Amino acid sequence: MEAIGIAKTLGDGAGQVQALKGVNLSLAGGELALLMGPSGSGKTTLLSVLGCIMAPTEGAVRIRGHSTEGMTPEQLAALRRDHIGFIFQSYHLFPTLNAVDNVRLALDVRGDRSQNAYDRSVEALAAVGLAHKIDSHPRELSGGEQQRVAIARAIVGKPGAILADEPTAALDSHNGHAIMSVLADIAKNSERGVLVVTHDPRTVPYADRIIRIEDGEIVGEEHNDEAKKAEAKKAARSSKKP
Repeated sequence: MEAIGIAKTLGDGAGQVQALKGVNLSLAGGELALLMGPSGSGKTTLLSVLGCIMAPTEGAVRIRGHSTEGMTPEQLAALRRDHIGFIFQSYHLFPTLNAVDNVRLALDVRGDRSQNAYDRSVEALAAVGLAHKIDSHPRELSGGEQQRVAIARAIVGKPGAILADEPTAALDSHNGHAIMSVLADIAKNSERGVLVVTHDPRTVPYADRIIRIEDGEIVGEEHNDEAKKAEAKKAARSSKKP
């Protein structure tokens, strides 16, 4: 996945805000990248543009060689369906469906309602450690387990890019680390890249690369060792404040 000169203006008139300003960004297969920045920096807007949910005001997104430039809403929906998996902070599971049926929805929208779709959904749940929970409903699952179901749903269609919006924000420390471990394992596949929008410092050790965004612009990029050192210094400074 690649973003090329992405700009996005939100609102009208006096309330108009330039949320993104000429963003260039790439996500390679086999990597887990973090997109980090303060509130209002443009993280979620950029994720929405990358995920073909929101069209950029300027620039284009290229996904597995397919450029979004000039695409109709229907074409964008097809690109999103075929090549992108989403993971949200609030899980977005259907309460009346069990785990395997929640996962199978991702294949159902692709028109696959076969026994193979069921088998692939079971395999996806097994891949995130929930083979024993396929018949459980969301109310019967912990927050961490619900997020694992959401991850299984995101990967079952074998998309090239997984986009996660604050996937650990609603979880305690144990579950937060467990979810990041699952995402790091998923990112070991050279055919798939994982981009996580987060402000959670617990996620840093799991990343291959950290991309920093402020005021709608990419302001820096660090690889794993550099990022861990930077987060450690930041934590040390915070602990010294009265």
